[in-house]
This record gives sequence, structure tokens and C-alpha cells, in this order.
Amino acid sequence: MREDGVKVNFGGFVPISTVDWRGRAVCTVFFRGCPADCYYCHNRPIRNGEDWRNLDEIVALIRDSRLLISGVVFSGGEATMQRKALVRLAEECRTLGLLVGLHTNGVYPKTLAELLDRHLVDMIALDIKTRFERYDELLGIPATEQVKQSLALCKEAYLRGDLGSFEVVVTLFPGWEDDVRHIAPHAEGLPLVLQQGVFGTASPLTRSDLASIAAPLRRQVRIRTREEGEVAFGSDPQDG
Repeated sequence: MREDGVKVNFGGFVPISTVDWRGRAVCTVFFRGCPADCYYCHNRPIRNGEDWRNLDEIVALIRDSRLLISGVVFSGGEATMQRKALVRLAEECRTLGLLVGLHTNGVYPKTLAELLDRHLVDMIALDIKTRFERYDELLGIPATEQVKQSLALCKEAYLRGDLGSFEVVVTLFPGWEDDVRHIAPHAEGLPLVLQQGVFGTASPLTRSDLASIAAPLRRQVRIRTREEGEVAFGSDPQDG
């Protein structure tokens, strides 16, 4: 790899995962650092701090997993915060013949635009964390317009066939159930995941709870819980 001074603020590496990209075995690279301050973040230890690594070191980790995987997922923290490093690593994955996936909060639409314009990403899971009226308060930063822009970019790419896999992921906690009816219209025509949120000692929503939340939407969603994994729920009314 050509060295140009670009490094990764590294958060961790999972050599093989079957949960970060549905239907695929992948390795997962975690980037350290995130501008948001969501109180329930399950990766809070890597939200801050520094652990700068050369790109070659990260590529070597990916290469060592290549025989067991079909793709690489970049997560965080927030991977799109490190635009140059993420783009370079996505290019290297292409060279290795691997698909590229991304989990993102959508705060950096310019990074997403570059990846999409250059056809360097095959899957994006975009977290929509709450209704947009509450967004800036929850994240602790001005983020609403950036996330809306990221959603529009991904939706356009997905619907025209340039993004093979895309999903809007809503993580739900008790007391936040009503957010879904506000978020769902923004995800019309897109795969929607309702994900069980787990925080502290509070009892999380169950699969049955999430199904009750999904039922009024009258569309297919995927429900994701720790206890039962991921299941499809509902159907498109147009399917009869």
C-alpha cells in the first residue's frame, strides 16, 4: 500500500462475524471516535481516545481473515468521521476482492457521498436514533440535517441499484416506542429494522413488544433481539 501519512484511529477488530452483515461471514473493523454522545451507546469505550495505526496494519488483519469471509464491515465509534482512512481501506478491500459494508450514524454525509460515487460500498446500515425533532438533543450535537442528507443519499443509491444492501435501523428502548411512527415515513420503500435496545439494568423491549410497535405500520419490518436474533414481521399490504 502506498504510504501517504493517513492513519486509522483504531477501535478494534473481529476476525469473523456472522451478525454484522445479514447472510454473510465478514470481519469487522472498529474505528475509534464519534462526535455524538448517545447515553445508551454500547461501544462507549471507543467513543473517545486515540490508538493510531498504519493502514497497512489494518489491511494485514483483513487479509488474514480473507479465507473465511466474503466482506468487511466498518463500524465504530463512527467510521465515516475518518473519511480518508475509510476510503483508502475500502479501496484495499476492493483490491482483495471483498465486499464492503458500513454501519453509520449518518453524521458525515460527504463521506457517504464519496463512497457511493466511487462505488466503494455494498451495504450500509444507517441508524436513525429518534424522531428528527429530538435528534440534536439526543446526540448532543447539531446533526439533524446531516442525517437527513445521508438518508436521502443512501435511499437514492439503493433505489437506483447502486447500493446493493441498505437498511434503516431504529434501536428502541422503553418509553421511546412512539418514535417509530414518526421515523417510518422517512423509511418508506426501504428495509426497516426495529432493534431491541439494551441499557443498564432496565428491562428491554421484547420481541412481542417490538411486534406490537410494528403492527400499525402495515409493512414488513425486521425485528432484532438478543434472545431470538432477527425475524421478519408483517407484510406489504400491496402484496395482498
